[in-house]
Amino acid sequence: MNMQSKVETRGIVRGGETLKQHRDRLMEATKRTKHYAGLDRLELRDSDPIKYNKLFSRLRAGVVDARETAKKIAASPIVEQEGELCFTLYNAAGDSILTSTGIIIHVGTMGAAIKYMIENGWEHNPGIKDKDIFCNNDSLIGNVHPCDIHTIVPIFHQGELIGWVGGVTHVIDTGSVGPGSMSTGQVQRFGDGYSITCRKIGENDELKRDWLHESQRMVRTTRYWMLDERTRVAGCHMIRKLVEEVIADEGIEAYWKFAYESVEHGRVGLQARIKAMTIPGKYRQVGFVDVPYAHDDVRVPSDFAKVDTIMHTPSEITIRGDGTWRLDFEGSSRWGWHTYNAHQVSFTSGIWVMMTQSLIPTEMINDGAAYGTEFRLPKGTWMNPDDRRVAFSYSWHFLVSSWTALWRGLSRSYFGRGYLEEVNAGNANTSNWLQGGGFNQYDEIHAVNSFECAANGVGASAHQDGISHAAAVWNPEGDMGDMEIWELAEPLVYLGRQIKASSGGAGKYRGGCGFESLRMVWNAKDWTMFFMGNGHISSDWGLMGGYPAASGYRFEAHDTRLKEIIAEGGAIPHGGDTDPENPTWEAMLPDARIKRDKQAITTEAMFKDYDLYLNYMRGGPGFGDPLDREPQKVADDVNGGYLLPRFADSVYGVVLRDAGDGMKGVDRDATTARRKAIRQQRLAESVPTREWMAEERKRILAKEAGVHVQQMFAASFKLGPRFEQQFRSFWNLPADWRLMEADLPIPSYGREYSMDISELPDVKTVQFVEE
Repeated sequence: MNMQSKVETRGIVRGGETLKQHRDRLMEATKRTKHYAGLDRLELRDSDPIKYNKLFSRLRAGVVDARETAKKIAASPIVEQEGELCFTLYNAAGDSILTSTGIIIHVGTMGAAIKYMIENGWEHNPGIKDKDIFCNNDSLIGNVHPCDIHTIVPIFHQGELIGWVGGVTHVIDTGSVGPGSMSTGQVQRFGDGYSITCRKIGENDELKRDWLHESQRMVRTTRYWMLDERTRVAGCHMIRKLVEEVIADEGIEAYWKFAYESVEHGRVGLQARIKAMTIPGKYRQVGFVDVPYAHDDVRVPSDFAKVDTIMHTPSEITIRGDGTWRLDFEGSSRWGWHTYNAHQVSFTSGIWVMMTQSLIPTEMINDGAAYGTEFRLPKGTWMNPDDRRVAFSYSWHFLVSSWTALWRGLSRSYFGRGYLEEVNAGNANTSNWLQGGGFNQYDEIHAVNSFECAANGVGASAHQDGISHAAAVWNPEGDMGDMEIWELAEPLVYLGRQIKASSGGAGKYRGGCGFESLRMVWNAKDWTMFFMGNGHISSDWGLMGGYPAASGYRFEAHDTRLKEIIAEGGAIPHGGDTDPENPTWEAMLPDARIKRDKQAITTEAMFKDYDLYLNYMRGGPGFGDPLDREPQKVADDVNGGYLLPRFADSVYGVVLRDAGDGMKGVDRDATTARRKAIRQQRLAESVPTREWMAEERKRILAKEAGVHVQQMFAASFKLGPRFEQQFRSFWNLPADWRLMEADLPIPSYGREYSMDISELPDVKTVQFVEE
């Protein structure tokens, strides 16, 4: 007879529950009541609103202070200059209570890591104890891409777990196939670099020696890696101490209630804002971006990835009268053999980065917004892959462009309610990313990722122009950084930095312009660099007649003889590539090997001293018809370097005159006549919608589109049957018309066969969306 009795193990959560029991109970109550954790009444906030707001203000201020203090520890200019870090406080169930400023997409990603640990029994093995330290960067469980490194610390009170704190930084290098934080040469995640799945890396507030020895040799930029880690640990410990002090002053009961009520408060707050600022209905929009991999300068290990494709994301926003809403992405492209795929959490959590800039511009940013939103991301799409091989290194390539479509949809609703300042024509495609590596000016193995693109142009509103060279959607507080700091970190000398004229989309209110930097390689050895951005497709459309932002291009020059030209006192390229259609640098470098084209994505190319690289940051899209723009503003843009003079006439219909001192003024009478002529020309060239649709239908029936366009739609039809039906109905296509990937003359590996991470032994995934 087995005399061993079953002993119930007390859990580590306050009150004795296990983490799994605690989270399961909360989720059941949330589902049953439609209120987070079943909280249909906010007891603390209602009974003692002063204490509730005191708790919020003190914790929020402390979390922000921890970020500002901790980033001074970092040596990486990505963190110290650009502010690419964030700290977030979570309750015991892994739901965000509040967050600092910075890269707040990680409200959700670090929470996803905590929930993965809860779901997979980390409490029992490897164990979760007071003063433990965990690290994660696994994109298969919710991270954006591997270069976002999470440090996660549990918070205990009197031996019981009461919450968590997480800190994240974007590191310079992850030891991937190519140097830099977001390489392009790999087509599967096995080339994405160092992968860490919620690993316990420290105990008793001390990092383990084996971890320190292993991690520093897994990346190219050892010192930056180590100091970034100390940045994250220091911030987490500051916030943990803050929580301990708050509990000592206000009591554990008050803190415990706040940790859950604040999430429900966030959910209710989102619903109230939706109801106040939008108009109920359905809003449909779409986003695209190019993946030009057939080019010779994109070298990948697999032939089946050597194809040009287009990523495609239709979206439908459904807003109901009670302020609830649903975001559906039926018809999105399948994941691909590139590094631009995304996990469902990075896609959904990233939306809050956008929403906080218009819909919920308050400090109460937490997981309440996630619980207040219904998401549908079909399984197998690029933002919800069904295969554990997919690469995530540069998820942002399409995350940004797919979100800009949502912004346009919401902006139509804002406009209808009269919220003109909240309207945004869309965010810029946040590129180019200058990346590379080799031996730097200090004779060390090194990698670079110039984060100048944290200062792109911003889309126009219905009230004013977009701000130029100002921010990025993923970090509204971004900065281009000081040239002197970048030169200390990179063996690349600045020959110029200036506004990129006409990079912002035209409109009654123009999009903000980006800027450009010309870099010369200096004192580098065995050096490589590559380009990353949109080139063939402008992924940031305008709104209500506004023009899209300019797409990208690349300029690189090799064998320049600049050393000799400088010694001879000759003219050299400097400033910016002001007008790429009328270039001037080529004449200064007659013997150079120059590449100037729309191939804005490349893999590593060799560079040596005196070679040149143009880093061009994109602008934002415009709002409204350019012919409605105040003419003097057009002249001001030309005078300020924001607009190329030829576009004053061809796009804005403004006739300029000399105003002395090299400045331009407006010829009002000629402008009135020119704009009248342009409007008449528009009417003369226009085609009735019925006629246009009839011609387009003929082209669809004949399948006249390029192979990459056909592949895009065929993949979307396979994953989105409702999208296919809508397409068929709209174009009145016959039943026998079919578009199948198998019929196209390009490989489509992954179309039929896949293996999800959930099929691995002993792995339990956490589902955050409807699939």
